[in-house]
Amino acid sequence: MTNLDEKLARRQRAIEGKPFGPGSATEHEGKTMSGAQAIIASLEAEGVDTIFGYPGGQAIKIYDALYDSKKIRHVLARHEQGATHMADGYARATGKVGVVLVTSGPGATNTVTGIATAFMDSVPLVVITGQVTRGVIGTDAFQESDIVGITMPVVKHSFLLQSCDDLTRTFREAFYIASTGRPGPVLIDIPSDLSGSQMVFHYPDSINIPSYKPTYKGNAKQVRQAANLIESAKRPLIYAGGGIVSSHACAELTQLAEHMRIPVVTSLMGKGAMRCSNPLNLGPVGMHGSKYANMAVTECDLLIAVGARFSDRVTGKVSEFAPHAKIIHIDIDPAEIGKIIDPAVPIVGDAKVVLGAICDRLAKDGAAPIDQEWEKTVFSWRDRWPFYAADFADYPDKIAPEIVLSKLSDKLDPEASIVTTEVGQHQMWAHQNIHREHARTFISSGGLGTMGFGFPAAIGAQIGCPQDQVVCIAGDGSFQMNSQEMATAAINRVPLKVVIIDNRALGMVHQWQSLFYDHRFSFTELDANPDFVKLADAYGWQAMRIEHPDQVDEALDTMLASDGPFLLDVIIPTEQTVYPMVAPGAALDDIIGALDVTLGGVRVSEKGFGSTPSPFANKEDE
Repeated sequence: MTNLDEKLARRQRAIEGKPFGPGSATEHEGKTMSGAQAIIASLEAEGVDTIFGYPGGQAIKIYDALYDSKKIRHVLARHEQGATHMADGYARATGKVGVVLVTSGPGATNTVTGIATAFMDSVPLVVITGQVTRGVIGTDAFQESDIVGITMPVVKHSFLLQSCDDLTRTFREAFYIASTGRPGPVLIDIPSDLSGSQMVFHYPDSINIPSYKPTYKGNAKQVRQAANLIESAKRPLIYAGGGIVSSHACAELTQLAEHMRIPVVTSLMGKGAMRCSNPLNLGPVGMHGSKYANMAVTECDLLIAVGARFSDRVTGKVSEFAPHAKIIHIDIDPAEIGKIIDPAVPIVGDAKVVLGAICDRLAKDGAAPIDQEWEKTVFSWRDRWPFYAADFADYPDKIAPEIVLSKLSDKLDPEASIVTTEVGQHQMWAHQNIHREHARTFISSGGLGTMGFGFPAAIGAQIGCPQDQVVCIAGDGSFQMNSQEMATAAINRVPLKVVIIDNRALGMVHQWQSLFYDHRFSFTELDANPDFVKLADAYGWQAMRIEHPDQVDEALDTMLASDGPFLLDVIIPTEQTVYPMVAPGAALDDIIGALDVTLGGVRVSEKGFGSTPSPFANKEDE
């Protein structure tokens, strides 16, 4: 079974409400055991092979039971937030449900940022928290917190276990809810007295929750309407989001795009949904998307949004977003339909199923593209306004981050590598310049924008996919949020690589202060950074620092060839700015800082097409 086949099989079993490990619960069936032992047996029944966590008093019975498990590996993080991000990265890379185990009170509350990060990006997690005994809940007992109440806005569902009679059913429901429909985090809060109670183990073969019935198959009438709009469109465009990745719909997306010659733009979460080497993939769109991708949105007459939620970082000024386009919106979450943009054709359903149905309808109709001029024009825009040109430099004697990441992209095996990012300027440079050929190989915090996410997520991804080379792109500010997890990587022999794009500043906020706040750099300059090379050495890592452009190639080669964890500290100018950029509140075609090769490769600051009028300006919209 190939890696993709395994992911598809896991997805199908989740949809059917069945545990992934067939027969894995039978060895425990009918046995009398403690609640804690039943928790571990339930996890084994779900096929869980890895747990990320941190022990404590109210979780000690669960940890004692975990000690005897021969099927589950436990990864001891150095902070509960780090553990949650590790489980998140593991889930994004593997397609499995990430599992977290922590204790009550501060142990539980330390997971909140990680839970919120997974919630915003629709990542399946099951977070197990120890709780004080049932008799003292609500009395402000030592290390008590109402973690169910605290996390209510950022979980897909939560359980406060009240009886061992409900234990196995709760775990079966938790994994089912986390992994089906729109994926998301589920929390199970377990009072410690239940962990010590005796029970007879029985694990449900399947689950049925009458109030929870995700829609997978799109409405047939709406599918026909969508196909009709696609057949008649002269300037169609696909906007692909993270839902393509979650539903394993990459093949269907590519089939639709290639059959009808439809260019594709991607959100941050949608990166990898279509091979970057496919000419139809225009890549990033939005605030730091390419000028040509943003132009395509502005000029298209049909926008097909799939598994995307019209984030403000993609739309810019909503009233001027895709002004000439009819919109088809496909999403498994009905709450997203019409939330930001009113579509002409709304389709609630799974991206894989709905795109497959649309492709079948188009094939049945004998549909074909009706205007090749659109594709040619979009490709000409891409030639004119590239993200970056090798012979251009904002600071000629300094390292250009775009060059570093482009070179790294070229050196990575696209078939056996995963890139994670922290949040900030380096995240956008990575999004622009690192090419990915497969889904789940670019992992980044999109919705919440969590600094401190990328490094522990890389540890989780590397543990989940040990055959792949994992590289984390970090900023010097973000990396320090969870740098203690260097110990986790070292102790667990996780050979990941970290590239710190080091500008000694909180780069993205610093950039905004430069552009929009008259260079008033209020507390964004990190003058007291540690020596990252010495820090790495203290944790048993290999490390190197580079400051000159001629050091880049050799340093990257040394890093990638190293056996264990390696940190590369790349010094760039503090003033380096991420371009192109759409200012907050501006329309997508109001783009500053794009390179224009027709003007000799200089950055331009102009609205829309600048000196080149839109070739569609005088055409009536269909």
